[in-house]
Amino acid sequence: MKHRTLRIALDGMGSDDYPYPELHGALAAASEFGYEILITGDKALLAPALKEINSTSNSKISIIHAPEKIESDESPAFSSRKKTQNSIAAGMRLVKDGEADAFVSAGNTGAILANGLITLRRIPYTRRPAIAVLIPVPQGYFILLDVGANSDCKADFLHQFAIMGSLYAHKVLGIRQPKVGLLSNGEEENKGNKLTKEAHALIKNDQNINFIGNVEGKEMFAGKADVVITDGFTGNVSLKITESVAKMVTTLVKDAIKSNIISLIGGILVRKSIENTARTLDPNEHGGAPLLGLNGIVVVGHGRSNSRAIRSAIKVAGKAVKNELLGELETALEQQTKSYS
Repeated sequence: MKHRTLRIALDGMGSDDYPYPELHGALAAASEFGYEILITGDKALLAPALKEINSTSNSKISIIHAPEKIESDESPAFSSRKKTQNSIAAGMRLVKDGEADAFVSAGNTGAILANGLITLRRIPYTRRPAIAVLIPVPQGYFILLDVGANSDCKADFLHQFAIMGSLYAHKVLGIRQPKVGLLSNGEEENKGNKLTKEAHALIKNDQNINFIGNVEGKEMFAGKADVVITDGFTGNVSLKITESVAKMVTTLVKDAIKSNIISLIGGILVRKSIENTARTLDPNEHGGAPLLGLNGIVVVGHGRSNSRAIRSAIKVAGKAVKNELLGELETALEQQTKSYS
C-alpha cells in the first residue's frame, strides 16, 4: 500500500488509568512502528503528563484538544450527541476527514460504537457492525464475534459477521483460508435455535467462506475454528465466562503452588513456563478488538489496558490499514448483498 507515514488517532482519556497508559503506549508505538500518533483529549491534562514522562519533544506525537469525556456510567447514545467535543468523537472526526488512518480507544465501548455510527457511519451494505476479539487456545488463537455490539441479530447479520471475521483473519492475522464455525449447541446442521439454523444455511451457501459448520463451546477451545460466529448477547456472555474461568484457573494454580513446601519448590522450577502461559492469556498482549463494519478502521481496547495493550492496539490498527481491510470488507459485503437479490 502506497501511503504517507501512517497516522493513528488515539483516545487519550479512554482507559481506567488514563492518560499514562495511552501516553506510554503512544510513545512506544511511535518509536517501534514509526507511526504518527494524534492523541485526543483535554490538552490541559495531556500536555503536562506527556512532558512529565517524555521531556524531549517528539515530532511523531501530537495532542488534539477535546475537553469532554464520556464516562462509563453515561448513556452512550445520549452523551455522544450531547458531548460533541468528547475525545472519542474527536478521533472519529480525524479518521472521517482523512487526517488519521485509524482510531484506537480503550474507552466506553457503547460510546465508541455510538460515535462511530454518528460520525463514520457503516460501510455500504453493512447491516450491523460487530466487535471481534482474539481468544488464545493451545494451538494459537481464534476470533470470536460479535461480542457485544448487537444483542439481537438476524440470520443475515451472522452471515455478514462470518464474512467480516474471515477477512480480518486473512488480511490482518495472515491465515490463508480461515476456518469459520457457527456457535451452536451441537455439531449437527439441524441443531440450534431458529437464528442459528437460518444463519447456517446462508453461510453454508457462501462459496467465499471456508465454513466448517456448527461448533460447540468445547470445540472453540480445541482450536477447531479460526473464526467463531454468534450474536452479540451470546458472544458477550461467552467472553466474560472465558475471562472469569481463566482468572479462576490462574488463582487455583497459584494457591496450589503455595500450599506446601514441595509444591512451592516445584513452582519455582516451572516458574518460567507458568509465566509464558499466563502471558498468552493476557489480553494486553493481543491488542484491541476491531469494530468491524464501520466506515473506518476502529480498534477497541479494554478499560484495564496498560501501555503494552495500547501499543498492541495501535499495531493492530496499523496492520489493518496497511492490508487495506476496509476496501476488502466493502467489496465482500457488496457482493453478499447483491447475491440476496
